[in-house]
Amino acid sequence: MSTATRLRLFQAFGVELEYMIVDASTLDVLPIADELLRDGAGSTDYVDEVEADDVCWSNELVAHVVELKTATPASALQPLADQFTAHVARINQLLAPRGARLMPSGMHPWMDPERETKLWAHDYNEVYEAFDRIFGCKGHGWSNLQSAHLNLPFGDDEEFGRLHAAIRLILPILPALAAASPIVEGAATGLLDTRLDVYRTNCGRIESISGLVVPEAVFSAAEYERQIFARIYADIAPHDAAGTLQHEWLNARGAIARFERNAIEIRVLDTQECPAADLAVIGLATAALRALVDETSASYNAQQKWSAERLSTILHRVIREGERAVIDDPEYLGLFGIQQATLTAGELWQRIYQANEPRLELSAQSRSALDVILNRGPLARRVLHSLGADRGTAAPESQRLDRDAIRAVYSRLCDCLNAGNVFV
Repeated sequence: MSTATRLRLFQAFGVELEYMIVDASTLDVLPIADELLRDGAGSTDYVDEVEADDVCWSNELVAHVVELKTATPASALQPLADQFTAHVARINQLLAPRGARLMPSGMHPWMDPERETKLWAHDYNEVYEAFDRIFGCKGHGWSNLQSAHLNLPFGDDEEFGRLHAAIRLILPILPALAAASPIVEGAATGLLDTRLDVYRTNCGRIESISGLVVPEAVFSAAEYERQIFARIYADIAPHDAAGTLQHEWLNARGAIARFERNAIEIRVLDTQECPAADLAVIGLATAALRALVDETSASYNAQQKWSAERLSTILHRVIREGERAVIDDPEYLGLFGIQQATLTAGELWQRIYQANEPRLELSAQSRSALDVILNRGPLARRVLHSLGADRGTAAPESQRLDRDAIRAVYSRLCDCLNAGNVFV
């Protein structure tokens, strides 16, 4: 792409949403993504993508997950919730004769990865087989996690640096909006965002691939190549003689630079109960990023000074406690124009919302979803509350839960996804 035709900051958006395919009655995972995509394409052969107007459907690492993504960069966020919801309904119609449906949220609440994992077996499977050989993909951090990705473009190296600086600063608090994975293997884990917790350790054999999830403080393509890509490729090389995995997408930080398409992809968002809620989170996050890039309350120079270690301390707290996590770093709060010593992550997002409400580019449905998130907590909090497992103002704790009760709640989540409704 020539410099003249490159998209500039916030000129377009790429959104990806991942969903589980489950048995419509039991809600157990069903590894039939290949059959779904073949049906959607109207083909006799297996395909890895269905080009369906404004939204594409594609496969992922495991055969019980399907990804929906904008076919081309979207010029506005407002229409996307309706577009994704229409495709969810279409997919559910195709799945119904197979006794299946889509399930949202960040993780399946009782999947057994050791027993139920089935990798995608068709085109591109050599990549998945390489991941499985090196890391072993029969684990929650590989086969049981669904996320929403936001891709934001940059036009040149200066724009990359400013966007990367801003993204690094909001990554630690995004789970306060998006946490949707509190239950794994039939138990409340004691974490609101279990998906992020297992995600940050799934490449533990080669730690440089995920780093600290919050990316290093690098603000140019050359720096990124030298400090991140070069290290990742050197560390994977002894395990990947054929070079199958030595590409930009091997980087598994919470935000990854995609220089091949001049974008940064944010990957720390759990999938919500319906696209309107995903777009609510994405819309508020985008407004916060615009304010940082515009240096509304902190200079670009000040934004560059934050280490990944310092930011990851906040992230770990928010992974555990969500919107109730206490942020007691006044310098961090000052980046958002707040002159207080402490705030909860939820209170911080309330302030960010109030300061940036005119910047929000959301449909009425997504605005309603955002109101629920800001006032009743992220989806993980609402799920725990529905199961009687929310301990009020205290931190979450691990506890076994009744399977039938979990199934009833997650059946409601499936209904919310199909109808495009918020879970309350």
